Amino acid sequence: MQIPSHLQNSRTGQAIPNSAGHLLSTLRTFKMAESKTVLEAIDIQKSFGSSRVLEHINLDLKAGEFVSFLGPSGCGKTTLLRIIAGLEQPDYGKVIKQEIDITHFNTAKRKCGIVFQNYALFPNLTVAENIAFGLHKKDWTTQEIQYRVNELLHLIELPNIAEKYPNQLSGGQQQRVALARAIAPNPDILLLDEPLSALDALVRLNLRQKIRNIQRQLNLPAIMVTHDQEEALSISDRVAVMNKGVIEQLDTPHNIYYKPQTRFVAQFIGSMNFMQMVAVDAHHLKMDEQSLIEFPHLTFAKEEHFEIAFRPENVKLVNKNEPSNEYLNLAVRIVNTEFLGAKRRLFCVIQNQNASDDNASDEHVLQVDVDHQQMTIVQDDMYLQVPIRALHVFDARGRARC
Repeated sequence: MQIPSHLQNSRTGQAIPNSAGHLLSTLRTFKMAESKTVLEAIDIQKSFGSSRVLEHINLDLKAGEFVSFLGPSGCGKTTLLRIIAGLEQPDYGKVIKQEIDITHFNTAKRKCGIVFQNYALFPNLTVAENIAFGLHKKDWTTQEIQYRVNELLHLIELPNIAEKYPNQLSGGQQQRVALARAIAPNPDILLLDEPLSALDALVRLNLRQKIRNIQRQLNLPAIMVTHDQEEALSISDRVAVMNKGVIEQLDTPHNIYYKPQTRFVAQFIGSMNFMQMVAVDAHHLKMDEQSLIEFPHLTFAKEEHFEIAFRPENVKLVNKNEPSNEYLNLAVRIVNTEFLGAKRRLFCVIQNQNASDDNASDEHVLQVDVDHQQMTIVQDDMYLQVPIRALHVFDARGRARC
């Protein structure tokens, strides 16, 4: 797949001694060429009772940009979207839209189109009436409303359902109608609260591309909340990965996957192997008295503890040990396999570790993705070769060192 130039040229944020969710660690990791900022959330904080839900949230949204809030349940992503929409008030901080402080504006004055997870269509109204619901007659004539409804029905590729009722539509069709209703009044920003979570997998795949295409056609800046990482990575310009009320990383999908800035991002996005290491001097890490690795561009404190990490697809399996300064070499025993369609995933334990194969904990099991053709050479005992350049290093606080 050809990576767009604006992704290739993106750069990661600089590590700082403060929490990973702080503005300075993530805000300036991405630039859309000559794009104007249309929305800013500045130092947003929110608590419900004694529970802190959002902690010093800072982000921006550019004109025409699609940003996703991604994270596990309870991380604060929906609360943040509701604060932007005006459905919740922050305890502290500001929401700025087009250089105007809208923090205390009600939802109607914010000119944000909102698409909810459960569609929220009026069952007693036809599709045309649902779409036209936000088009007030003091601003739109009857003829303009009819033209706008027809225009949007063609945009969502459902031109012949105007007189149907929501219960006569499939889930995917209802969500497209909800999208048309949200964009009917020409909002400044589109907000989507897990719009695809209630749909079947194939419908989701098709509809997420339709949403992205419509958003691009209208050049409408959009924010989407999702817990589906594939969904976020596939259609977003930037992704805000959230955890426990903070933004761990705000960056392009490419950098989120290949250059995670915290251990949480590395673990949450895709699959990642982790191994405990300890520094033996300023530039070398070792694991269990073996596997000495040199990182000449990094500086460590002796006896400092780290974790190294690598993706399953970055590993090569070989039948014999081939020492090299460019690779981490590990003797492993293969204990299980999974069929993943185009590839197979092998589960391995490092040889000579204290735990037995039967009792090895998850943190000692390494995952390796191989092509089916390679399965012919797979034996119980093999060696893993991991390129040093493919290794991520995280310190004890979970911050990326490389």
